[in-house]
Amino acid sequence: MKNSWRIRIYLLTLISLFVGTSEFVLVGVLDKVADDVGVTVAVAGQLITIFAFANAIGTPLVILATSKLDQRKQLILALVFTVLGSLMTVLLPGFTLLMFSRIVLALGMGIFIVTASSFATKIAPPGHQASALATVAMGFSASLVLGVPIGRFISASYDWKIIFWAIALIGLVAIFAIVKLIPVTKGEVPVPIKKQLSILKNPKITALFLVTFFVFVGYGVFYTYVTPFLNIISPMSNTALSLTLLGFGLATLIGSRLGGSMSDRLGSNSTLFIGMTINLLALILLATIAGPYTITILLLLIWGTAAWTSGPTLQYSLVQLAPKASVIILSLSSSFLQLGMATGSGIGGIATSNLEIQSINWIGATAILIGIIILAISLKLPLFNNIHSDRTSTNN
Repeated sequence: MKNSWRIRIYLLTLISLFVGTSEFVLVGVLDKVADDVGVTVAVAGQLITIFAFANAIGTPLVILATSKLDQRKQLILALVFTVLGSLMTVLLPGFTLLMFSRIVLALGMGIFIVTASSFATKIAPPGHQASALATVAMGFSASLVLGVPIGRFISASYDWKIIFWAIALIGLVAIFAIVKLIPVTKGEVPVPIKKQLSILKNPKITALFLVTFFVFVGYGVFYTYVTPFLNIISPMSNTALSLTLLGFGLATLIGSRLGGSMSDRLGSNSTLFIGMTINLLALILLATIAGPYTITILLLLIWGTAAWTSGPTLQYSLVQLAPKASVIILSLSSSFLQLGMATGSGIGGIATSNLEIQSINWIGATAILIGIIILAISLKLPLFNNIHSDRTSTNN
């Protein structure tokens, strides 16, 4: 079939949505989880932090250990972790064991996203790689569309654990779909961790990893506590909050897709600067003029769209710098992303316990500003002089 590669990418995108939900769903039900296990919201927020740390550290190690497997088997392994972690979440009692289940889920999600992203770049024809990668990332970000608001809606009337029963069931169906529809694709030659880290000797790659880290520090510090932020700044009913989170999720979905399309047309550097600048301004405005419902929602939608243009764009830029080591690059990129999320959510927990809620916006904005500065320095060019030139360099 002429467009069979599209069908396979859409399948991986759909599955990415569900494995991504295993991470993001807690954001919408953080207060419910805290009440259920008898901890504060700030402590419950560390469930998101431990997920991100486990994903960042464990994913490259598991990818290395399983690199001799073909990519279809790696995808199946990832889904086995997801099913197992979901069952542990609903069956094991107490906060400590809940933390352990988050580690298992983190490994499942990390392995799946990295492998699916690498697979997408391999089967997409020339000129479509960025869009293919962005499509898979769109599934990951779409988990915000379903996971967070639906999690909030369900938790208002039912037990939040029902969500993880659903993820486990869907994971089993996804394993069957992978076996039937995804062909065997050779993995890359196993590369020792030391050699993987040698990629950091390339200053452009290191700079993009640092940009990834700071972008997602800025994202994680605000996003993890977006529900408490909305409850304090613009108090609303559970239904209104669910709809707001749904709108935010749709914005991130649009942003992810938009990032890939802009990278194909304008070039990745221009896309990054535009998205990060709007991201920075939206965070500042949320801290200063948010309050009225309409303004808060509008700014939240703008922020979600801008924030998610950066994810696929950064990944594509990194793959272009080292196309023969796409799995290593994407694995390390995922690690820096998750380390940024973990750092941001950890700092956010401290800030929300000791400062006004708007402090998370200022911390996030500062992190984004640092990312912009690093990107500008790495290019050794004036900030906005690369609009026409970086498309050529990207295509090369």
